[in-house]
Amino acid sequence: MKQTKLNIVTKTEKYPIIIGSNLTSSVSKIFKLNSIDFEKCLIVVDRNVPKKFISNIKRSLKNKNIYVLFFNASEKNKNINSVNKILEVLLNKNFSRNDILISLGGGVTGDVSGFAASLFKRGLKFANLPTTLLAQVDSSIGGKTGINSKYGKNLIGSFYQPNLVVCDIDFISTLPSRDLISGYAEIIKYGIIYDKKFFAWLSKNVKNLLENKELETVKAIKRSVEIKKYFILKDERDLNNTRAILNLGHTFGHSLENCTNYSKVLLHGEAVSIGICMAGKLSNILGYLSNDNLIKIKNIFDDFGLPKDLSFIKNIKIKKKQIVKNMIYDK
Repeated sequence: MKQTKLNIVTKTEKYPIIIGSNLTSSVSKIFKLNSIDFEKCLIVVDRNVPKKFISNIKRSLKNKNIYVLFFNASEKNKNINSVNKILEVLLNKNFSRNDILISLGGGVTGDVSGFAASLFKRGLKFANLPTTLLAQVDSSIGGKTGINSKYGKNLIGSFYQPNLVVCDIDFISTLPSRDLISGYAEIIKYGIIYDKKFFAWLSKNVKNLLENKELETVKAIKRSVEIKKYFILKDERDLNNTRAILNLGHTFGHSLENCTNYSKVLLHGEAVSIGICMAGKLSNILGYLSNDNLIKIKNIFDDFGLPKDLSFIKNIKIKKKQIVKNMIYDK
């Protein structure tokens, strides 16, 4: 399959996003074609990543000094201790700023690795190879890195643009069904906030997308990245509130994740879909969102098998006061 390349050009960095299949086998060539050179690389790997992809990358980079650090990726491990473990390896192996840190995993792995890269000698080369649909369309793009604290999600972090993002759709076919579906919450969000035609296209292509049909999957990822790129270029560091629209539903969603103790009871995409429906209901009550559009939003989440309300969360009693308290701390 032909690769798709998008370039992100911000005030601080210019970097390519490569979308296609079987990209891990040619990652060395991709680095070379994009003028990214290094001697040493540390690959931070989510333990859930199938071994064949790790082997592909190591084979491709056989002429480099490769170090691998396995990471138990979870919201609970998205903390300063995990960052310190990465920094310890970089220091111990005497990495220079001309070497590179490669993230191979989902959003948690990318956020933690990117934060560590931004801290090491005030900035180390960083490449992100997102392995989940959610990370490919959201967290790997835009330069936000960070970790969680007891006060909330992503409250400690930095803006640090990667040197390269590689979205290999082969990873998506290895995802459990629930994780795949979760990723579509962020994709649907892009349709809601910016592109009616894309929203309608998603509604018509639910079956093909959930069956990982290659053309539809690449189109969904590419259009999502294009929309996120549009808002990033207008507001790289969240200073003028333009980029805030990318967080539609996330203030509710992050609070729900906190209420469920960042457990697998509620995946991030599921929290976002519930959060968007909650935000939509509030907007409807305040007179901004029509009944028809609220119904359309709820219906598309239904079609993709995503939750719309708190009835999805079993065996955990969530108090309304706690939801509001968490929302006050949200970024």
